[in-house]
Amino acid sequence: MIPVLEARSLVKTYGRVVGLDGVSLQLMPGEVLAIIGDNGAGKSTLIKCLTGAETPDEGEILLEGKPVSFKRPQDARHAGIETVYQNLAVSPALDVASNLYLGREERRAGVLGSVFRVLDTKGMRVRAREELTRLGITTLQDVTVPVENLSGGQRQAVAVARAAAFGSKVVVLDEPTAALGVRESKQVIELVKSLRDRGIPVILISHNMPQVFEVADRIHIQRLGKCAATITPKSHSMTDAVAIMTGAAAA
Repeated sequence: MIPVLEARSLVKTYGRVVGLDGVSLQLMPGEVLAIIGDNGAGKSTLIKCLTGAETPDEGEILLEGKPVSFKRPQDARHAGIETVYQNLAVSPALDVASNLYLGREERRAGVLGSVFRVLDTKGMRVRAREELTRLGITTLQDVTVPVENLSGGQRQAVAVARAAAFGSKVVVLDEPTAALGVRESKQVIELVKSLRDRGIPVILISHNMPQVFEVADRIHIQRLGKCAATITPKSHSMTDAVAIMTGAAAA
């Protein structure tokens, strides 16, 4: 089986600081791959290289078996890789539907759209509602509500739904539950499961071990710029994962 997304021997340095030291990774179709590691382990650098925010100095990235070179995040998005960052790139003043189509607004058919550039607001709201329903997001049925009126979990759901709607190949979630309470975190984890059930592979970066072990199929452990191990929740315990992450044990 060909990985949907693959990194081979990525190296990234910042002067004398080594961000990545020959890191390889494989994301298989329809799986949730968690990436864990202490601060400074190279998690963020790895994700930035995979999503176009950084260009690796060495190594290669393959999408569905074909080499790709992302010079900027837009390149990765156009290729079908959507990223939801921890700081939530949503526009609070816009409503839910407008946020889902932010940067991808659809225009009315005919002269109104082509000449007068009138947006198809009604159509976008209908399709936004359908996408939320398909993802099982029941707390956001009113897509005309401004995002600033939503809770943290609902805002995260909007960001994830946008990624799911347009991330045709891969969705990357960077600490999606970091600023959320228990109930809202559970909703986001259910969203991750929903993406997997739809066959969309997910890369999940998280410090929350119980959540990682609940939802991940495989776990990539970063340590000091390298991949220390790739384990599964069935083969290793949370204690094992922490020990490998901190260097107290080998894989």
